[in-house]
Amino acid sequence: MTWVLANLEMIWGLTVEHVVFALVPVVLGIVLAVPLGWLANRTGFGRTLTINVAGLLYTVPSLALFVILPPLLGTQILDPINVIVALTVYTVALLVRTVADALSAVPSVVVNAATAMGYRPVRRFIAVELPLSVPVVVAGVRVAAVSSISLVTVGSVIGFGGLGRMFTDGFQRDIPQEIIAGIVLVLLMALVVDGALVVLGRLLTPWSRTVTTARSPA
Repeated sequence: MTWVLANLEMIWGLTVEHVVFALVPVVLGIVLAVPLGWLANRTGFGRTLTINVAGLLYTVPSLALFVILPPLLGTQILDPINVIVALTVYTVALLVRTVADALSAVPSVVVNAATAMGYRPVRRFIAVELPLSVPVVVAGVRVAAVSSISLVTVGSVIGFGGLGRMFTDGFQRDIPQEIIAGIVLVLLMALVVDGALVVLGRLLTPWSRTVTTARSPA
């Protein structure tokens, strides 16, 4: 505790850095994965191709991706954009299948009814299919967010910031308090973000609470 109190400013800076590195890729990944998941859900070939490519990308070790990206992007090895791009790739790879599965789980009778009412594919997707798939998509985003928070720590091995730096620095300088503090903060961050996403999912699907209330005994 003494070490933590003596280094609050550093810990705060690393925490903010970690949040940026972890959550910006999640937001970018959602923006990219939703349309890709929609396209994958429209044809059997598109679904197979998209999901297989996403699965292949997800198998690439994160540390290797951090090292491979600089030559491909023309950036320096410690450029923060490398972390953002790498974790965005992982988020998209993880969420594309989730979005496609969520959309395919929307009852066909609902889709057909929307089509009969004159909804074009894009409008039907935005107004009908996507809202109904939100619970499943949010579940996937929760997994992606926690994974991203964890993967940021790997970047500290090659010099990136974030709370992972407390692991490497604490190990190199033999400061167990620093390592423990880093672990606790990463766990707390994951719990807070996961809880926030649960709340967000409930806010985005108010009808689910109505259905639950209606089914509950008087």
